[in-house]
Amino acid sequence: MSTTSNSNKHIPADGLAGLKENFSQDALSGFLVFLLALPLSLGIAKASDFPAIFGLVTAIIGGVVVSFFAGSRLSIKGPAAGLIVICSGAIAAFGGGEQGWHLALGAVVVAGVIQILFGVFKLGKLADFFPSAAIHGMLAAIGIIIMSKQIHTLLGINPALLKGKEPLELLAMIPESIMHENAHIAEIGISCLVILILFSFVKNKKLKKIPAPLVVLLVAIPFGIILHVKTEGTVANFALVKVGSIFDAFKNGIFNVDFSGVSSHTGVFVEYVILFALIGSLESLLTAKAIDLVDPFNRKSDFNKDLVAVGIGNTLSGLLGGLPMISEVARSSANVTNGARTRWANFWHGLFLLVAILFAVPLIEMIPNAALAAMLIYVGFRLAHPREFKHMLHIGVDQLVIFVVTIIMTLATDLLIGVGSGILMEFIFITISGARPKNFFTSRVAVKKEENTITATVTGDALFSNYLGLKKTLNGLEKGKSLTIDLSECKLIDHTTLHSLHGFRNDYEMEGGHVMIKEHTAHRSKGNAPTSTKVLKMN
Repeated sequence: MSTTSNSNKHIPADGLAGLKENFSQDALSGFLVFLLALPLSLGIAKASDFPAIFGLVTAIIGGVVVSFFAGSRLSIKGPAAGLIVICSGAIAAFGGGEQGWHLALGAVVVAGVIQILFGVFKLGKLADFFPSAAIHGMLAAIGIIIMSKQIHTLLGINPALLKGKEPLELLAMIPESIMHENAHIAEIGISCLVILILFSFVKNKKLKKIPAPLVVLLVAIPFGIILHVKTEGTVANFALVKVGSIFDAFKNGIFNVDFSGVSSHTGVFVEYVILFALIGSLESLLTAKAIDLVDPFNRKSDFNKDLVAVGIGNTLSGLLGGLPMISEVARSSANVTNGARTRWANFWHGLFLLVAILFAVPLIEMIPNAALAAMLIYVGFRLAHPREFKHMLHIGVDQLVIFVVTIIMTLATDLLIGVGSGILMEFIFITISGARPKNFFTSRVAVKKEENTITATVTGDALFSNYLGLKKTLNGLEKGKSLTIDLSECKLIDHTTLHSLHGFRNDYEMEGGHVMIKEHTAHRSKGNAPTSTKVLKMN
């Protein structure tokens, strides 16, 4: 019997043996995740300006196809709220409408191929390069952008009035939209939002297993029927989800992609290939890492294999007409909570979606768009929750500044410039704190091994930009030893490095070893968290 090194838990079998062994747990979890994924996939597709049905197509591919290649056992693959901004931006940049969609798909496909290459060349480690505050700032900005548009949809404002508006313009429009709300649609949307908020306070474990979006649909659909939103004047054109037949979606052929954007919109094409490949890979890797921490069997994902799997999914999804996919954090967390044991839970969630798209479209088309908007607003709020600002301040004023600058620059420009601004601010802060340019990208580690002990002494500066070298050295050390990571000679130890080292310690100790992270008594913290940036202050 296989066991983890620190527990007697039986590790679930993989492959066909795992299908048989864990059928009931995985199928049940897959069904519950399906109930969560169906409305979210529709809402994300609509918010991304993709045909709604292709949100489901993306999730189906993420489950039925990608599960066989994935390097992460419990993560759920599908369209993500974090990519809404990039998807809608791509369609607009390529000219908007159906033509913009077809051309944007070309960028999705090429980005998928690049993600496969990322995995083949073992670049999954690149997620460790980006400073934590900039990544959190990017996600918070995405949350604000999602809310800026979906608030108007929740209030029943005609989507045509929102086209071409930038996030800051959409935020400025909120008072006007409140004054001109459609009462019936707003009642549905606000009721759904209240349900989602109330569900977040539920503590009962049995009730927590009920997907909150399912409760939203059980309220919103009858509410929509009672209020006659399907036939109420001009809003009838945008009040309910329009999905259509899966067969109609492919009536002009199985492939919807158009690669002519390579020549007609070269600059735009390159920009969005970079965004889809870089941001999508980063979000997917961060989710896989997070889910590993809550895997009840302490299994570790193969991040490079998972990138290949996501790349395969995105290549196929883009060819057919779907959105880019990632390992999605909310659905993956629900999968763990629901008792999933293997990758088959992801497969089952995709299979249930396939059945729904074949046989339940009339029911799906009874969902009010305001209900989907409420779900997306809730997702956006969680990304930009006030506690994120409080957490960054707890880590240090420097990290809060990087976080806020990333948000502001993302809202004012775009994601690439926003993240780039956050990275630049990090370099400015570490330079002010005394880091030497010669150490920016070079890690200096000396390893001393004895019978049962290992000491890794780091000199110079321990920074986010040189952590990959330190990580390579640490990962090459023998497991199960008493390891000391000596940082006492470092002039500067930044937050991202300390955060990553705490994660390494957790992984190393799960495999039977012990880790001590040694700092100098003269190291002074720039915040109140254990992982706050440390600066050596010698008298």
